[in-house]
Amino acid sequence: MTVDSLAPETVRPPAGASAHALTGKRRIAFASFVDENYLPGFLALLRSLALSNPKLCEDFLVFHDGLRPASVARIRALHPRVELRRVDAARYDSYAKGDQDNYLVRKAYFILDVFRVRDYDTVITLDTDMVVLGDLGELLKLREGLAAVPQFFYGQHKLNSGLLVIQRDYLTDAFCARIDATGRSGDYELDKHDQGILNAVLDGDFHQLDSRFNFVKRRLSGDLPVPEDTAILHFTGRHKPWLGGEAGYGQAEERWRAYEMSDAEFHAAYVARSGSAHHDLLVHYGTPHVRRTGDVDTARRVALAHIGAGEFQEAVELLGSVRIPVDSAWPHEVYGHALMSVSRYDEAEARLLLATAAPNRAATALSRLAQIAWIHGDDTTAHAYAMDGLAVDPTHRGNRLMRLRTQGASGGGVPGQREGSPEEQLAHVAFYMPQQGNAGDKLLPESVRLTFGSDTGPRRWHSVHAHRLFDDAALERVNARRGLVIGGGGLFIPDTAPNGNSAWQWNVPDENLNRIDVPVMVYAVGFNAFDGQSYRRERFDSSLRQLVERASFFGLRNHGSIEKVRALLPASLHDKVRFQPCPTTVTRQLVEGWQDPAEREDTVLINAAYDRAGLRFGHDYAHFLAEMAKAVRGIGEHAEVRCVAHSLDDEKIAFDLRREHGISLPVIPMYDFENDAIRETYARTKLVIGMRGHAGMIPFGCGTPIISLISHPKMAYFLSDIERPEWGVSVHEKDLGAILVERAAGLLADHAASVADVHGRQRELWKITQANAADLRVILGTPAR
Repeated sequence: MTVDSLAPETVRPPAGASAHALTGKRRIAFASFVDENYLPGFLALLRSLALSNPKLCEDFLVFHDGLRPASVARIRALHPRVELRRVDAARYDSYAKGDQDNYLVRKAYFILDVFRVRDYDTVITLDTDMVVLGDLGELLKLREGLAAVPQFFYGQHKLNSGLLVIQRDYLTDAFCARIDATGRSGDYELDKHDQGILNAVLDGDFHQLDSRFNFVKRRLSGDLPVPEDTAILHFTGRHKPWLGGEAGYGQAEERWRAYEMSDAEFHAAYVARSGSAHHDLLVHYGTPHVRRTGDVDTARRVALAHIGAGEFQEAVELLGSVRIPVDSAWPHEVYGHALMSVSRYDEAEARLLLATAAPNRAATALSRLAQIAWIHGDDTTAHAYAMDGLAVDPTHRGNRLMRLRTQGASGGGVPGQREGSPEEQLAHVAFYMPQQGNAGDKLLPESVRLTFGSDTGPRRWHSVHAHRLFDDAALERVNARRGLVIGGGGLFIPDTAPNGNSAWQWNVPDENLNRIDVPVMVYAVGFNAFDGQSYRRERFDSSLRQLVERASFFGLRNHGSIEKVRALLPASLHDKVRFQPCPTTVTRQLVEGWQDPAEREDTVLINAAYDRAGLRFGHDYAHFLAEMAKAVRGIGEHAEVRCVAHSLDDEKIAFDLRREHGISLPVIPMYDFENDAIRETYARTKLVIGMRGHAGMIPFGCGTPIISLISHPKMAYFLSDIERPEWGVSVHEKDLGAILVERAAGLLADHAASVADVHGRQRELWKITQANAADLRVILGTPAR
């Protein structure tokens, strides 16, 4: 298979590249040049940005030529993601200027250093004499060229450089050379400084923004009011509000003074904003506000932000620092959630029981109490709590699932088969997906078991749910078996079923891990952290190291995971970490009696994932959806396009395409399928375009061509392992729709060759799986088969 004409932009970097490089997620930053004289203006700018855009928090690059430590501290107090960059001031001494001796004239050029930024895809510059009054979301969605507002006095040909939205194609050495050449030649309006140089270089070639994004003060002469739709107000001219301002602009300057406040006033103003807030901002401003005031409601909101980011210990510490009234149900419920996430279960129960007193929090609190009981193996109590929760709210999904889970559902065995004797069984730690759960996770435990033999039921296997506490009783049961297999998902992830015992999905205390005396085999586990996610490193690192030391076999399902895990281990353990492909990728080899379909349906299945949507899409979801609409229409000329939903949330793409673009897709509810039906559905179709890891690996394992929508590094890891990076396209790709149509058409045009390529790639993974199987038989003392 050849890479098509659009491929050079989308071939993925190697697995060792950064998560950002693998996913193609755009990196966006704001930038300003700041010195001591303009510091008051910059501080007001930062406050206005946060208060006007409370959900927005990108990196902020602060260019400077020397700032006092106290000034840096004040800046950092107002923004959690500040990065200081010192300008190369000497560079601009060679520029021709109207007044070489005026220090303000000299510094006016320093913002041009922004064009030397190479580690961001989009940079938005803001002058320090601006305040933000409205939503800037539109600016973050821009993806091409250089955008600015035309100058007020000079028509449409020239830009005002107070606000620039600069894309990567201008952040180049070539463009910097043009700036330097123009500056040194003096062939520009000398009295316009940096703005003059940019206008000379661009010669009108810029994307024109509406004036509300750089509304200059001069438009308000005569003390006119600031228009309601103004997004950014710019105090151009010599007179700055923090120096006393200028007569005739009183209403404009009142808008600036609204952001001249103390840190305490600013923190209070931010947390008083209704609606959602960005995690980083709420934590940065809310935490000192709570320390200062002891405000319980703010503590609850900040704690929820911590929990949403997997920062459970931080949530516990914050809520533990305030006095929560007995009748404040919601803070008690959040505190209980945080405590159970760090395995302080008794304390969590006490808080959650207090929360059950309020009708509007009772269902959720009872669901968490049911979860704690289930974690401890007490299905009877868990069922009772779930039923109590449904009595309060019959629609509560968590309680409905727990009711089903505790009505005799086995942990992954096959109904109707007899239990085997312990000495003939392997214990199996996995995430056993409940009803209507993720289809990929539902299939995984059985797929792992198939690599050890065709009998995947309770005669040969003892199920150990990863999320249940691995206590002394569980330890005794495992030690009675032949060995312990750990595998069946991306278990190395910090925020799925969090616990304080391991900080990954298996809820195992160190003491009991080290008391396992049968062979431990970690099989095809993935390191599944998203770009932007982090672990409780000390706890996770220690647990991981002990697991590797204890394991007789430690296999990870892609080389990207191997690199991540090895980086957390001492060098002496690196060689123990080996490659074991996910067993779903070799399904055709594992399923007894497998037959490739004689004919396939003339369909293409599309899957999109929406868990952790902010980490997946950033600011590009509208772009992604529009490009997928183009793709569906284009691919629809070659085959029928359907939506395949691994989980209920995956149906969102069908709803959004219909609402936003008038496209209706049939939905396949794979979350309701049994394992055979999952495999059969993927084997029958001609092509799968999927965003979930197992919306790529499962169809691949069934012999079906795939294209991966990359929003997570693991997708790129897998494609790198099979040496087919061209089968992946970033969800952030500018030409996503056209690329998908072109690649899908190519795969469908010679479908037999495409299938043969999949089979060839699969054979390589099967060889590795067979070699590892031989080692596992030695570990278990099992005869070759």
